[in-house]
Amino acid sequence: MYLPVRQLELEPIRFNESYPPGAVDFFDPQLRQATPILASGIAELSRTLMEIRVRGHLSTTVEDPCDRCLEPVSFVIDTDFDLVYRPAEQIPEHEEMNIPESESEVGFYEGEGLDLADVVREQILLSLPMHRLCSGDCKGICPVCGQNRNNIDCNCQAEAGDDRWAGLKQM
Repeated sequence: MYLPVRQLELEPIRFNESYPPGAVDFFDPQLRQATPILASGIAELSRTLMEIRVRGHLSTTVEDPCDRCLEPVSFVIDTDFDLVYRPAEQIPEHEEMNIPESESEVGFYEGEGLDLADVVREQILLSLPMHRLCSGDCKGICPVCGQNRNNIDCNCQAEAGDDRWAGLKQM
C-alpha cells in the first residue's frame, strides 16, 4: 500500500493490510516469512514540516537459521510502532553533524509518498534479535565432522592449533 502525500494532505489514511508470505522482500534469502504479515494503523501528515507519522501494529512469524547450528528457528513478531518520516530534501548537506536524541528516530522518504511495505520490512528487521539462536544452550555444529551437536554427541576432538604457524608446517 502506498501512502501518497497528496491524499494525506486531505485526510489521515487508515490501513489494515495483509501481506502473504513472500510479498515483502527482506533482502536476505535465508529470512523467510512463515505467516502473513498483518499491519493496521493510521498515517497522518504534519503540514508544517511535511512529516508523515505512521502509527500502528504488526504481527507475523518469520524463520531464520540458528546462528550456531543452522536449524530453522521461528520468531513471532507482535509489535506496535510510531514512526516519523520527513522528505529526503530535508536531509542536511553537512558531512558530519551531531544529531539530537529526539531526531535519532526520524526516517526519510523520497518522492510523493511512502510505501507501507518498506515500513513493515524495517519494523520486522528491527524486531528480530541480534543473535538468532534456537535456544540459549545451543551447542552448534562440530568443526571436525559438521554434525549438529544438539542431535549427536560426536566425540570429535578439535585439533588446537595456532594458524600463525601454518606456513612453517608446510616446509
